[in-house]
Parts: sequence; structure tokens; C-alpha cells
Amino acid sequence: MSKSMWLAVLVSLFVPLLSAAPPAQAKGAKGSNPLLEEWTTPFGVPPFGEIREEHYLPAFEEAIARQRAEVRAIAGSKEAPTFGNTIEALERSGQLRDRVSAVFYGLLSAETNDEHQETAKRVAPMLSALSDDILLDPRLFARVRAVYEKRETLDLDPERRMLLKETYQDFVRGGANLDKKGKKKLREIHSELALLGVKFSDNVLGDTNAYRLVLEKAEDLAGLPESVVAGAADAAKAAGLEGKWVFTLQAPSLWPFLQYADNRELRRRILTAYVTRGAHGDERDNREIVSRIASLRAEKARLLGYPTYAHFVLEKNMAKTPDGVYGLLRQLWTPALQAAKKEADDLRTMIRKEGGDFALEPWDWRYYTEKLRKERYDIDDQAIRPYFELERVRDGAFRLATRLFGISFTERKDVPTYHPEVRAFEVRDADGSHLGVLLVDYHPRPGKRGGAWSGRYRDQWIEDGKNVRPVVNNVGNFSRPAGGKPALLSLEEVETLFHEFGHGLHSLLSDCRYRNLSGTSVPRDFVELPSQIMENWVLEPEFLKIYARHYETGEPIPDELVAKIRQARRFNEGFATTEYLAASFLDMDWHGLGGPEPRGADAFESASLGKIGLIPEIVVRYRSPYFNHIFGGGYAAGYYSYVWSEVLDADAFEAFREKGIFDEKTARSFRENVLERGGSEDPMVLYKRFRGREPSVEPLLERRGLISEKPAEN
Repeated sequence: MSKSMWLAVLVSLFVPLLSAAPPAQAKGAKGSNPLLEEWTTPFGVPPFGEIREEHYLPAFEEAIARQRAEVRAIAGSKEAPTFGNTIEALERSGQLRDRVSAVFYGLLSAETNDEHQETAKRVAPMLSALSDDILLDPRLFARVRAVYEKRETLDLDPERRMLLKETYQDFVRGGANLDKKGKKKLREIHSELALLGVKFSDNVLGDTNAYRLVLEKAEDLAGLPESVVAGAADAAKAAGLEGKWVFTLQAPSLWPFLQYADNRELRRRILTAYVTRGAHGDERDNREIVSRIASLRAEKARLLGYPTYAHFVLEKNMAKTPDGVYGLLRQLWTPALQAAKKEADDLRTMIRKEGGDFALEPWDWRYYTEKLRKERYDIDDQAIRPYFELERVRDGAFRLATRLFGISFTERKDVPTYHPEVRAFEVRDADGSHLGVLLVDYHPRPGKRGGAWSGRYRDQWIEDGKNVRPVVNNVGNFSRPAGGKPALLSLEEVETLFHEFGHGLHSLLSDCRYRNLSGTSVPRDFVELPSQIMENWVLEPEFLKIYARHYETGEPIPDELVAKIRQARRFNEGFATTEYLAASFLDMDWHGLGGPEPRGADAFESASLGKIGLIPEIVVRYRSPYFNHIFGGGYAAGYYSYVWSEVLDADAFEAFREKGIFDEKTARSFRENVLERGGSEDPMVLYKRFRGREPSVEPLLERRGLISEKPAEN
């Protein structure tokens, strides 16, 4: 997505957070605004410590004014439109706005406060109006169209052709061909959507942070591992409740509680709190917002000539059409649901075996799954964690990148960060040249939204012959140190760290001419390939020996434990696939609306999930009122992209298996044809250049255990 179109969704792409104390900040000179000044910090990293909340609004105002002036100059030029004076000039515009936005929205997700959120509400309509003013300017579009119409006569390389195509499509999809009435309506829709996205995300985080399960009796902790209890005690102490135990809806607290707590009623209470976020009938209720967002998106699509918003979105993705998405989802759904039903039967058997006389409920699934895992494979999460100490895992990811791509990571204490927990690393290529800066921020805080993500405080591009290198961040909400032990990660957390690191590599290794095409500026259903392929190395025995070592003894993870982990890889895969696919269907259904606003979010969701036959023992991964990916983020009609990209990553990793998981030639090809190229060419062209053919779905189905093993040849 180009930066001009990116403006239209920027305010909903980053999720606002609840109140938290801002980071300690040094005051700059009176009257100065560091966001508008040259940054003399190492590598030009934002001077986080000098930036105060009052700097943002005037910085946005100045940045917007400058971009308006830049665009007016392009639109009003007396020279005949050319690729250079129109397309490249537009691409170069808005650099200050990009810089201010990157800092503001990066911190809105990772380290926010009440003031920051209020500023976001003021900035949202400003950025929406700027985007519309650019894309709906008839003089500007006339120049862009003039260049586009003579594209066949221009001597453009693939990257320039892609920039021209993307720029023209951005204008058309942004309403440039609408009449005056249509343009006015589109502006109104964009303005309302911008504010609704901010409000939706505020509400989700508000409900997430508002809930605490406070336990006062030690017997209520029965079944919980020592490390989980220690973490809950630390959380209670931080909340001024020393001597008690606090559990929250943050992942490192919630999921272990549901896995291990013997108290069934408490499991019910905490899961119910989680799945009813944004649906309490109060000021943070998101259900009307969900319906309104879906309705406005459908109206926008119709206004622009598309049957549904899903058609509008998918036109630029690899899937191309809703039928393409539904086709893949249905291909996976039938075997996944069948597997999930078999898993449910196994859990019911376990309940009866333990003397239980109750129906299997969603709050029982993880608890009895953990028991069944231990019975079948003699393994549990707590036996694995000691071998996955956070810093060793992070260093393992670094060593993998060194082995594959020849790059190195050096911690830099002199680089500014936005919180004391953030660590900064300089990344260098094999020849010693500077590639970029990686900031890592791994633990939950009240001012950080949930989940994990990778972002950029600066893109990569080439300007006046200089290769501007990126500043990238990896953010997570992983288990904190507790009970005197370092941060010990679950296997899922390890995979998430490698996943986000893959996104980071996509940005760090980018070598593109234009900002609008660099790094992760690729179709949504291609962007997850570089992240998801990195997860494949996590459990490879050859690589495990390198990074998975006991935090106390330094001994490598035992072969027998590795064997058990690998044997259990497909365990509970029906549940994992089904809860994800159900959310993907729900997303597509919301954005497949072609008519008026649905009567109610609850009824719509129930109909969507009922249509595919989701069993009641499994809760969809994200219910509509807290489905931030699609209502507060950039994954509308795109949540399917994780499994679409998984088809690509499973097939791509087969190339490494065929030659060796550290094969230098294969890694070099992946770097040169995928990681470095960003969105400079069609993603299927890039993939085929790496793989030699289009991807096959078979490796994914085999990995998830959703098809039978191939019969041996006679």
C-alpha cells in the first residue's frame, strides 16, 4: 500500500491504549519541537526522551501543511506531466508527515497514555481529510492519469512500473473518478471510519485492562505451576495487593490459568471476561460500532463500484476475490472441524475418566487438553520453558539470521529508546555495512496493546543516491521474569518471537528505491510469508541444539524432550485450526455485506458461525466486539492472510528441507527475491523466482495433519 492510501487507514491501523504513566522525558529547549528538527541521534533514531505530548499536534499541523504545499506544487505545475515530476514527486512528498506519524502511532501502540489517546482522536480526522484532499484533487489525478495512459511508451523498469500502477490505482480506489456528490460522501465515510476505529480500539483495551481476577485463598491456586503463581504474586504486589494473587486478561496470565487452574468456576469467570470484552452494554460496548463500521465500509465499496468491501480489499491481494478466499478456507475447514470434534470426544473421555459429571465447555478445553497432552506424550508446558529463556531465544533468532543471511546484531546502549525495557541493536551486513536498527520490546505493560507486532520508525528507500536504512521495532507481550527466575517462554511465545523477527527482517533487508514499495509494503496475504517461514526453524533439532539451553545449567535441550515436542506438534491441531478459520470466515462475512447495516452484531456473528457449524465447545479466536485486527487494525477482509501465507511458507520451507535448512544458496535466493524486493513486483512473480513454480497447498495440509500421509511407493 502506498503512503497516500496508507494515510486513509493509518488511524485505524494502530491500536490506542488506556492510561499509563508516560516514559521519563527530558525537556528540550523552550519553544523547540524535536519532531520538526533534524535528529542527531545515532542512526537518526527518534529522540524519544525529548518528545513530549504537546509536541505532537503542532508537528502534525506543520507536517500536513508542508505536504499540502508539496502536493499543490505538483498539481499546479505548468510542465507536462512526467514520471519524474508527477509520480516520483508524489512519492517523495509527505516525508515529515511519515516521520511524525511513525513516532506517534508507534507509541500509541507500545507506550500510550490518556493525553496520547486524546491527541489521536484529534489527529484522526486531520489525516483522513489530508488523504482525501490528495486523492480527490482533480488536477493531481489528471496528471497521474496522463502518465499512466502512456505507460506502454515509457522506458520503465519493473519497480518504476509498479510505482506508477500503485499510484494510479490509489487515486481510482480513493474516489478520483467520483462526481462531486460522491466525493463529498466518501469524505464523510472516511472521517467517521477514522474516529470509529480509534474508539473501537480504546474500548477493547479499556475492557482488557479493567479486569482483574484477585485471589485471596491459596487453595484457589491449585494446579497452577510455581512460575505462574509467582507471576500473579508479582502482579498483585504491583497493584498494591501484596499477599494476594492477581490474574489478568493479558496472554501470559490468562492462558496458563486456563491450562492449569483446577478451580473450574474460576476458569469460567476469567474466560467469560475475556470473550465478553466490548460487549457489556456500557460506554465501552463495541457492538454498535462494529455494525456501523461494517455498514460504512460496504457503503464505501458500493460508492466505488465494488459489490462488497471484501471485493474492494481483495482486488489488490493475491487472493483477488472473495471466492478465492472462501475456497481456501473451505478446503481447510472440513478436515479441521472433523479433527476438532474428535478432540472434543477425547476431552469428554478424560473428564469422565477423572470422575467429572458435566458437559465439556470452552473453559475446560485448554485444561483437559494439557492433561491429555501430558498423558499421551509425558510433556507439559512447564517442562519446556526452562530451555527457552527469553534472551537466549532472542539471540537464537539473531544467530539464525546470521547463519542464513550473513547479518550481525550488536547491542547499542547509546541509541534512544522509549522505555527502559526496550533494547536497541545495530544490524550490519556481512561486509560490515549498516543495514538498520532493531528495537525489541518484549513484556506487557498497561500502556501497551495486547498481542505482538513489528513496525517501523523509519522506512528504507534510496534518496539522492543514498540508501536510507530503516529503524524497526519488534513488540511482544511475553512472560515476565517471576519468582527470581528470568523470563521463561512457552513454545507459542518462542514461535511468536521468531514470527515478528521475520517481519523485522523483511524491513531490515529491504533494498528498494521507493518508500511506498519497500519492506512490508506488500499485499496483506503476502506479508506474512517472511514472518511465518521463520517459525519453521524453531523446532528443527539441528537448530534447537544451538539456542535451546537450560537457563540454569546451560545444557542443550535433551533429544528425548525434542522428540516428545515434535511428536506432539499436531496435537490439538483441530482446535487451533478451527478457532482461527472461524475468525477468518467471520471477517469475510462482515466484509461481504452488500446491503444495509446488520440488525445486531451478536445475531450476525451467531449466524456466521452457525453457517459453518462451529461447535459450541470452541470459541472463535476473536469475537466481533474485540476483533481488533479487522475493526481497529488493517486486516479487514484480510484475516485469512495468515493461512494463505502459511501455504506459501510451508511450500517455501520445503525448498530449505530439500537442500538443508541452512543452505546458503537457498537462503540467498530467499533474501534476494523476497526479503529485499518489498512490493517492487507482483508477489507471485517474486515467489516463483525464488521457488521456480507456484506454491502447493500439500505441505500445509501435511504439516497440520489435515490429510493422510502419502502412501509408500512399491
